[in-house]
Amino acid sequence: MLLDREPQLAESLPEAFEDPIATARNFAGDMNMAARLRIERRRLALIVAMGDLSGQFDLTRVTQTLSDFADDALDRAIRTAILERTPDAEPVGFAAIALGKQGSRELNYSSDIDPILIYDPATLPHRPREDVAEAAVRIGRRVVELLQTRDGDGYVMRVDLRLRPSPEATPIALPVEAAISYYESQALPWERAAFIRARACAGDLALGGYFLDMVRPFVWRRAVDYGALREIRDISRRIRDHYSQSQAFGPGYDLKRGRGGIREVEFFAQIHQLIHGGRDPALRAPATRDALAALAAAGRIDAEEAAALAEAYTVFRTVEHRLQMVDDRQTHQLPADAEALTNVAALHGLPSSAALLDLLRPHAERVGRFYDSLSDDSEPRLPASNATLQAQLSEAGFDHPAGAARIVEGWRGGNYPALRTSQAREALEAVLPGLIYAFAKAPDSTHAITRFDAMLSRLPSAINFFRLLEAQPALARLLSSVLCHAPTLAEQLGRRAELLDGLIDATALDPMPDIPALIAEMAAREVGADYQWQLDHVRKLVNEKRFALGAQIVSGTSDPLEVSAGYARVAEAAIEVLTSATVAEFTRAHGRVPDSELVILALGRMGGAALTHASDLDLIYLFTGDYAAESDGPKPLGAVTYYNRLAQRVSGALSVPTAAGPLYEIDTRLRPSGAQGPLVVSLDGFERYQREDAWTWEHMALTRLRPIFGSAAARAAVNKVVREVLEGARPQRDIVAESAKMREEMAAHKPPKGPLDAKLSEGGLVDLEFAVHTLQLVHRTAFDPQLGRAIDALHAAGLMSAGMRPAHDFLSRMLVTLRLVAPDSQVPGLPTQALIARAVGLGSWEEVVAELDRTRQEVRVCWAAIRGPSTGSGQAEH
Repeated sequence: MLLDREPQLAESLPEAFEDPIATARNFAGDMNMAARLRIERRRLALIVAMGDLSGQFDLTRVTQTLSDFADDALDRAIRTAILERTPDAEPVGFAAIALGKQGSRELNYSSDIDPILIYDPATLPHRPREDVAEAAVRIGRRVVELLQTRDGDGYVMRVDLRLRPSPEATPIALPVEAAISYYESQALPWERAAFIRARACAGDLALGGYFLDMVRPFVWRRAVDYGALREIRDISRRIRDHYSQSQAFGPGYDLKRGRGGIREVEFFAQIHQLIHGGRDPALRAPATRDALAALAAAGRIDAEEAAALAEAYTVFRTVEHRLQMVDDRQTHQLPADAEALTNVAALHGLPSSAALLDLLRPHAERVGRFYDSLSDDSEPRLPASNATLQAQLSEAGFDHPAGAARIVEGWRGGNYPALRTSQAREALEAVLPGLIYAFAKAPDSTHAITRFDAMLSRLPSAINFFRLLEAQPALARLLSSVLCHAPTLAEQLGRRAELLDGLIDATALDPMPDIPALIAEMAAREVGADYQWQLDHVRKLVNEKRFALGAQIVSGTSDPLEVSAGYARVAEAAIEVLTSATVAEFTRAHGRVPDSELVILALGRMGGAALTHASDLDLIYLFTGDYAAESDGPKPLGAVTYYNRLAQRVSGALSVPTAAGPLYEIDTRLRPSGAQGPLVVSLDGFERYQREDAWTWEHMALTRLRPIFGSAAARAAVNKVVREVLEGARPQRDIVAESAKMREEMAAHKPPKGPLDAKLSEGGLVDLEFAVHTLQLVHRTAFDPQLGRAIDALHAAGLMSAGMRPAHDFLSRMLVTLRLVAPDSQVPGLPTQALIARAVGLGSWEEVVAELDRTRQEVRVCWAAIRGPSTGSGQAEH
């Protein structure tokens, strides 16, 4: 009994409870570090056990106190091991990374610790002529010896170093850069899950922190490796199989490994953390109950479910401690012997073994149900024979089951590169039932499966894609809708299947965040990331968000007008982040031009903050300050050359495809003098051109101009120039005649693509834009970059009929939707017709056609009234 060996502690328990670790260390005696640590551990175990049994310590304080002592003991062991070999050296260059329960500060009374030992060859002290790698191994061995060698006072703690990379082949202490390289390139999926609870706990904490910073992207990936999730589930299945005798609840039940036990609570939390933690750092809590609370607060799991799991975890861990108080046993299993089980119940304050089982049973049953809901262990498979497969496909609802069966057989035969390996085909089989069901329920099952087939044919690898669909069944249904209805998205998905990963969060179908939030997300950099990484990072985010916005239309979760505004917010955030990064990169070589800056102006649909999925970006680059000035960097440039080169790089940053994919098409032809003029002009030059030389069509473009990059002062200066020009500081012209002539020329050179072209058809959006801009310039009023608001202002001024705002909204919804589902503007199939009707708020395709005809007629009448009977009978400005 510990009390017999430490009677003085029993007399001072209130003081010991205040600071258990300090009290455990407070004893006299001259002894070596190993002996001292063993006695400290014995004393601490007694203090914590008494605090636990008396109710003074809750579970959190018990586990954190035990974990804090483990950290301290491991740190002192590392320091001792180094100083024993090199007494005069600073004990640096060697660190321990805590994993498992030590990492999450949840240690039991009898827990092992599972550290990874790393060292820095450049700073680790070692003896003369001694190989630093050999020195690190000797230090590691001595640390283990100090902690787990037993004598009459027991031991400090058991140390398990098998969680390090390839333990059968690697030394017990690893060079830090080699360890980083392993986790970046070779680590197994389960190792990612292990690092959820990792922290630097002992030794050189700066070295440990550096290591964790470098491997953090490996652990918390935005694009989830669903192989890791499957690996966790497979581990759980193997545990259930291996410990089958202790799975059933009752005497002999394993609190840790049994069905519905501690491990399944932990795995439940870790699976959701791996799915969502890459995007939300708040979900990366190492401790299990903290993780459950964070997941519930973020809406990732049900709050009642989280509370039930946390309660079960608390009860299980507390009873587990009761088991381990008896003879310091490293056990998690309830005794099968009735007398021993009654003894554990008594330690927990219960009258009988039956009362203990009654306490535990509902928690085990509830946890087991929750965990089982994450994965169906039956794993149904589609039949192998063609005839049976056809019958099942027909029963599922396929229009042409024979053709669908041939496609499935081709996949199973490894027809495509992505399906050549047995692992890929196994991953396919796991997801096929859900995928086929989703395709069968699609409006056009044949279209869905044939487009999916075409997509597979272009994928270099598909294992992670299949695992994603397996882990998120709802994505399969959304995928089938995308493949049925949206050829633009289907084509992009065929080139980059990881785009679907952007939909793993339910928030992907919510309205797009505001611009500051998007900028913060895009501007975030990993440790050590360079300019090229930033280019790739923004492309990944933009393409994911554009894909998600398109999916919102396909799924019917968002108004196309809001999606259009979302496209524009994403583009504006990308411009801000990439331009800032490009300016910073450019200034390293060329410095800055004093009292000067780059300004970017958006025009057209970007200026109006209303893009489609296919929109390019109409931009003008300006610079402020003296055009004769020179930059102050190592390689100075004159202002004109400086900004023209900088703008070229900005255009490249916004448009050039990288390994992460393309971004935007950039159109700068609306700049002064068009394609014949310089890419960048000064603000003074821009003002002079607009006041003296610009054509009517250029002033029409100004009505939708909006500064989107530059300081507040620079933007205000641009807006002042634009406002003065639009309000009359420009040459007198026959605006109506010139506008009518321009529209006729445009109609001749850019005819409608098809009968549904809501933009270019007579009475479409272009006619409405010409009507609005002509009235704005003639009457010098109602200037607003957003076309809908400009129409409202013209109506308020008595210059435009009330029907033009709903006409604008209807045509805009049609344009945004058709760019995705019918980019050729031809009449689509019946299922897609229903999607279009839903998107524009009508009940049927017939209503869509009737509304399109009616709206075009209204716009034709409006534009005809403004332009007059012929080009020659114009109207000058008022």
